[in-house]
Amino acid sequence: MAIHIRRREFIVAVGGAATLSTVSRVAWAQAYPSRPVRIVASFAPVEAVVRAPPDGYTLLVVGGWNAINATLYDKLSFNFIRDIAPVAGINREPYVVVVHPSVSAKTVPEFIAYAKANPGKVTMASGGIGAPSHVSGELFKMMAGVNLVHVPYRGGGPAVTDLLGGQVQVMFAPTPPSIEHIRSGKLRALAVTTATRLDVLPDIPTVGEFVPGYEASNWYGVGIPKNTPVEIVDKLNKEINAGLADPKIKARLADFGGTPLVVSPADFGKLIAEETEKWGEVVKFTGIKAD
Repeated sequence: MAIHIRRREFIVAVGGAATLSTVSRVAWAQAYPSRPVRIVASFAPVEAVVRAPPDGYTLLVVGGWNAINATLYDKLSFNFIRDIAPVAGINREPYVVVVHPSVSAKTVPEFIAYAKANPGKVTMASGGIGAPSHVSGELFKMMAGVNLVHVPYRGGGPAVTDLLGGQVQVMFAPTPPSIEHIRSGKLRALAVTTATRLDVLPDIPTVGEFVPGYEASNWYGVGIPKNTPVEIVDKLNKEINAGLADPKIKARLADFGGTPLVVSPADFGKLIAEETEKWGEVVKFTGIKAD
């Protein structure tokens, strides 16, 4: 829970700083904004934002879970791509394939061989059914042809705790809660899930170096109700991107192993559409069902 709170507070700080910078930089010279902007940073359903007036005063922190949920849930009362307009990115968050030291495998090929030699016996923790850490593992299972037993937890924190205790064996873990355990040797990192290696873990290879085409990462950004005037969307995009250029914010993202996601509204919309299609295929192929 503490991990999610810190992450949520950080997202709100980034979004809030970018929004507040609008006030100082344009000195209220234009009609928008003329009152505080509400930023909804929630990992739960987004109906409140979908139903909000399209006036620029209700923003939504969006992320990879939105792309996953579009297929994971059969009966949502909204269509995320249709009802939420993309504004700007915030960051990409890499994941790390980590195993408990009791697992003999020290590389991805060794782990694949280990899993194939022990089908249905290797346990894979995640932050919950349909969480990015879950579908990242399912994508690996699908592409590497291995059988890992999924063990869902209520959040990444409890999952990492049990991984440290040896109750489970592997996790496709977010970088923030796992990096210090990797450095201390309490967990062994086999690979990072991004397309390129991470500056904070330069000696750890990517999964894609052994499983060609594999890539998985979480991402965060800002959305807004559909039909919001394009002038407002463009202004928010400009100011959020300016905030992401701040060295302090870039350094904070780097501490998490993340990188700023500086994109236009159109490019952010393209990313959302691509991720929705990608994870939709994984959900359908694996038959994952929401609780």
